[in-house]
Amino acid sequence: MVEEDPLTVKVDHLKEKPYNKDDDVIKATSFEVISTLREVLRTSSLWKDHVQTYTQHIGDFNYPRLADFGAAISGANKLLCQEVLEELDVYKRLKLTLELVKKEMEISKLQQSIAKAIEEKISGDQRRYLLNEQLKAIKKELGLETDDKTALSAKFRERIESKKDKCPPHVLQVIEEELTKLQLLEASSSEFNVTRNYLDWLTVLPWGNYSDENFDVHHAQKILDEDHYGLSDVKERILEFIAVGKLRGTSQGKIICLSGPPGVGKTSIGRSIACALNRQFYRFSVGGLADVAEIKGHRRTYVGAMPGKMVQCLKSVGTANPLVLIDEIDKLGRGHSGDPASALLELLDPEQNVNFLDHYLDVPIDLSKVLFVCTANVIEMIPNPLLDRMEIIAIAGYITDEKMHIARDYLEKNTREACGIKPEQVEVTDAALLALIENYCREAGVRNLQKQIEKIYRKIALQLVRQGVSNEPDQEALSVTANEETSSGDGAAAKDEILKDSAAEDASVTNNIINPASEEANEVNLANEAVVHEGHTTEAPKEDSVSERKDTDGAKEGAGDKAIEKVVVDSSNLGDFVGKPVFQAERIYEQTPVGVVMGLAWTAMGGSTLYIETRRVEEGEGKGALVLTGQLGDVMKESAQIAQTVGRAILLEKEPDNQFFANSKLHLHVPAGATPKDGPSAGCTMITSMLSLAMGKPVKKDLAMTGEVTLTGRILPIGGVKEKTIAARRSAIKTLVFPSANKRDFDELASNVKEGLEVHFVDTYSEIYDLAFQSDSGTETS
Repeated sequence: MVEEDPLTVKVDHLKEKPYNKDDDVIKATSFEVISTLREVLRTSSLWKDHVQTYTQHIGDFNYPRLADFGAAISGANKLLCQEVLEELDVYKRLKLTLELVKKEMEISKLQQSIAKAIEEKISGDQRRYLLNEQLKAIKKELGLETDDKTALSAKFRERIESKKDKCPPHVLQVIEEELTKLQLLEASSSEFNVTRNYLDWLTVLPWGNYSDENFDVHHAQKILDEDHYGLSDVKERILEFIAVGKLRGTSQGKIICLSGPPGVGKTSIGRSIACALNRQFYRFSVGGLADVAEIKGHRRTYVGAMPGKMVQCLKSVGTANPLVLIDEIDKLGRGHSGDPASALLELLDPEQNVNFLDHYLDVPIDLSKVLFVCTANVIEMIPNPLLDRMEIIAIAGYITDEKMHIARDYLEKNTREACGIKPEQVEVTDAALLALIENYCREAGVRNLQKQIEKIYRKIALQLVRQGVSNEPDQEALSVTANEETSSGDGAAAKDEILKDSAAEDASVTNNIINPASEEANEVNLANEAVVHEGHTTEAPKEDSVSERKDTDGAKEGAGDKAIEKVVVDSSNLGDFVGKPVFQAERIYEQTPVGVVMGLAWTAMGGSTLYIETRRVEEGEGKGALVLTGQLGDVMKESAQIAQTVGRAILLEKEPDNQFFANSKLHLHVPAGATPKDGPSAGCTMITSMLSLAMGKPVKKDLAMTGEVTLTGRILPIGGVKEKTIAARRSAIKTLVFPSANKRDFDELASNVKEGLEVHFVDTYSEIYDLAFQSDSGTETS
């Protein structure tokens, strides 16, 4: 640079070093450059344009310009071209150019081979597919990307690598064989997709992966008690399972079946058990299941084949020792594609499920660590071979005291939160809950009780909203600027506290509670409000309501807040929320008349009491006969025939001159004629009813009985002891008669179920006769 303004520079033109034009080495090198350029020009039409442009402007041809031309059209990077440009030695410059042109020729040959390989593989009219294949081939040559099969194999190998130590050898062998098979298959073939899906299932299963179990008995007891009230049999069995696992250091799988009426908590306790054991939880219902493939899987030869539920379960939970809840196992179907109950035999057999074979996987799976919990309403519907594999735990249902605890501690709390109601805004008294249970929700479970409580709280929510209550955040506080959010939030919280204190203070002072379901309210803001004064409903004067509303409006305008009266639900206004009582008193007679005796029955919904009524229709010499009504089943009709025979024999023994049965046409009826009834346990009740009519004596007050009777007067055992005892308590029965063989069943009942009952266990009907008509002598009393 000579000077900057204007820019002036001194230029030295570089000249090549002198060289001998006749030098054989330079000639040979230049000829090789020309020869290589010709080969490249034959393969690439693009370079022909470069040559034509060069020949028009090149002028005299010489060796340095040949070197520059070769480097210029070689396509090499700038540094290599600059290196050629800076070389002043002609021989060295030709040598550098020759290297660049040779590289270009190799690239051209590689391009030709790639194009040729692709053209042989696919047809020429698939242009788009051709371009994609060329791109893949180029990337593969450069090592930038692998093909689909290699990537799939790498993914499957990576999955199984972490499980190699725990995975059974026969499974690893199958996986290796399938991976080898995958590499030989074309990606477009149907077999490729089948193999890929098969490998996907095989590698995703948790082979040998077990969750760490919690063997703390006290922790498990706490969790079970928090979620469920009662169910002592189930909880005790789970604690035994944990205790055995703690002593052994490991736990084995078990098959437990919880049986009982709907709504007693069979399904919901499964999740609590899983939480107590620290196991993963999986539930599937088999109600109405008619396809064996749902249990055992489809064979891979079918299109869209899938594994069975157990394999899907293991994939979902990710551990090999989950808790699996099989719901509604007594409602299994049976279709044209097999019997699922028979397929469950292998799954629920501890001796067989160590090597459970799924049709899809076709390799044995170890299910011995899985804890199976099944639920059923009626175990008689379960096939005997399947029932034999399960440990039955019967859940009879809840008595009134237990329902009170459940409603107060669980159902009411959850429903209140679900409805967005605060505890200080509502009060449901114990008397209301008791009336709700006894008059609306007599079934063994608590599902209907939950529905009724939800109904009450929905009506309360509507009443609170109509009064102007809103538990949402203040809208004004949500619209403030970012700088004022903190202070405004504190002010809203303080305002909310003032409202709560005001409402609590007002509720403690006044006894006037607003009835939330008053039928007297009209469209003009509930002008005629019904208020409750110490349990008595009266209608407030219209003028007072108007003045009260005016005062309230004034207070609202002045202070901006309104103290809301607490809504109280009592037995006196319960009907306003849930309507008329569904159940009437089962006990029709305070003192049963002659010919009427109370019996005890078992139903799928729990226990109930029923009356056996006998009346004489016609009297005359040799007119002895028996008419039966009440929609009785065949077994119950036979029991009535047996009862007549046994009653006739006993009457002949007690009163030989009494010809009642020989000369009387009797009509025996069991009330609730729309309800089908069957079973043998009403035998002793029918005999007592007939003898009461024959002798003209009513039976002992507050007495109920159950038991099957034989022709010789023996009393055989019956089922449903707990349900029948609960039904007797509900009807305020004080004296019960059970067969002696059921004494152990009764002794196992909880103390609160047996409390206050006088129970007699008998072997023969003579003992019942003495108890019902004379005295308690000769009977065992608890």
